[in-house]
Amino acid sequence: MRSYAFVTVDVFTDRRFGGNPLAVFPDADGLSDADMQALAAEFNLSETTFVLPPADPANTARVRIFNRTAEMAFAGHPNVGTGWVLSGRGRARDGRLRFEEIAGLVEVEAGADGIVTISAPQPLSLGPEMPVDLLAGCVGLSTPDIVCTTHRPVMASVGNGFVVAEVTPDSLSRAAPDLARFRAAHEDFPHLGPRRLPVYLYASDGRTDDGSRRLRTRMFSPLSGTLEDAATGSAATPLAALLLSLGPDEAAGYAIVQGVEMGRPSRLACRAWRASDGIRASVGGGCVPVLSGEVSL
Repeated sequence: MRSYAFVTVDVFTDRRFGGNPLAVFPDADGLSDADMQALAAEFNLSETTFVLPPADPANTARVRIFNRTAEMAFAGHPNVGTGWVLSGRGRARDGRLRFEEIAGLVEVEAGADGIVTISAPQPLSLGPEMPVDLLAGCVGLSTPDIVCTTHRPVMASVGNGFVVAEVTPDSLSRAAPDLARFRAAHEDFPHLGPRRLPVYLYASDGRTDDGSRRLRTRMFSPLSGTLEDAATGSAATPLAALLLSLGPDEAAGYAIVQGVEMGRPSRLACRAWRASDGIRASVGGGCVPVLSGEVSL
């Protein structure tokens, strides 16, 4: 019988039982793909990460990310949380870590203040638009609730794709996923892969004192087992990149609050900037340790 240690952390928060919970296996060498998927389903969190030796010794680790039903190419809070755990175990070099993932190399910066910031592995890419009525039906809203003045609902990715849509501030709290509508919509909008139609809604909420745009967000992905997510860094980053692409600025900051309706408020600090290969984005936040233990297989 083999034993594997794990820890859980709450990500994008400064208090226990806030933010988005994550399970991390810091030494997963020897686990099979089936083991990892089974463990992710057992923990029943939005994601679980498994840390393996890197293919390139110049990098810190190979990190595999599983949701309840499938492996993911990239995700936000799993990278922030895993970076925080490995930094605490002395794996960072000058406060930096590099994770090999399916979507590419993820650069991680662990600050002395406990804030961990990750840079998404790919520049912004946009896919097809989702019809407004189709989107509205999925999230229990009407078409006037969807704001299309700056952009229509569109698939956006910096390593992991989401349908990103702006809604009116009052409708954000009223949104509720309709599983039957999601299943039907996936037949007409299968572009994000099997059992995946994650929808990321946002509403403007003014400006912070430093001039960053403040946003409130919610993310629904019921087809992959996440009815609602408390914090979604891999959706916040393409949102930040998309918003920057709509104007002339070279860079911009975004203060994002998510998870309020779930009772797990999360704060994500995003930044987007224009680079030689397109628009890049990063996301950061704090972490709090919660559980530790081991699993025997």
